[in-house]
Amino acid sequence: MKLLNKLERKFGKYAIHNLMFYIVILNIIGFILIYLDPRNIVKLYLIPEMFFAGEYWRVFTFLMIPPTDSIIFFAFVLYFYYLIGNTLESNWGTFKFNAYYFIGVLGTITAALVFKYPMTTVYLNLSLFLAFAKLFPDFTINLYFILPIKIKYLAWIQWGFFIYTLIMGNNIERIAITVALVNYFLFFGKEYFSKQKAYSRKQSFQKKAQPSKHTIHKCTTCGKTEKDDPNLEFRYCSKCNGHYEYCSEHLFSHNHKN
Repeated sequence: MKLLNKLERKFGKYAIHNLMFYIVILNIIGFILIYLDPRNIVKLYLIPEMFFAGEYWRVFTFLMIPPTDSIIFFAFVLYFYYLIGNTLESNWGTFKFNAYYFIGVLGTITAALVFKYPMTTVYLNLSLFLAFAKLFPDFTINLYFILPIKIKYLAWIQWGFFIYTLIMGNNIERIAITVALVNYFLFFGKEYFSKQKAYSRKQSFQKKAQPSKHTIHKCTTCGKTEKDDPNLEFRYCSKCNGHYEYCSEHLFSHNHKN
């Protein structure tokens, strides 16, 4: 975050205020274009072969692809992501929100061009959702407009889906998830590592603080140790053949060992 603060002081004036509003407008334009002619969606996709053939606009137009072709669900999703984007921008500031979003965009573009596989903004949008859930875990939404549920539970489900896909999915899916989450871990990774280090230190301290089970003295007759009675005295018997130790109660009453 120190580097980000330095960059903000230098380039903060170039940040796009209310960025999510413009992303929503792009999605609306994309939805209209696809509604007028479904074949237009092919012209919007970030397809590496087409990009290298001279269609450079695809690094921008893939941001216009709507998340669904259902107008009702489309309106709901746009409103939800507009809410998320504006809230994150208010919490972080304009520059940091721009950085978060465009790091995800650049990661997606890079993965598409390097691995030559078409990419969309699906995982990028989900990274916004996860950031929002991390900062506001108790925010409640009405699932299907009926069931109230805290957003942290939806985030746990999403993380489970990511983990499942990373294990069971193909390489392209793994790459898409990884690059889309680069921004998330750049912003929140330090916090996770700090918590893990703090937990490890706590475990180490508790382990050291636990009383040792090792004893120094033990009576050969009754088995008592200094842990049973700190005031108990122990002596070695000079008449026994060997190193036999006894408590004060049995020092003079035991049978000598030859």
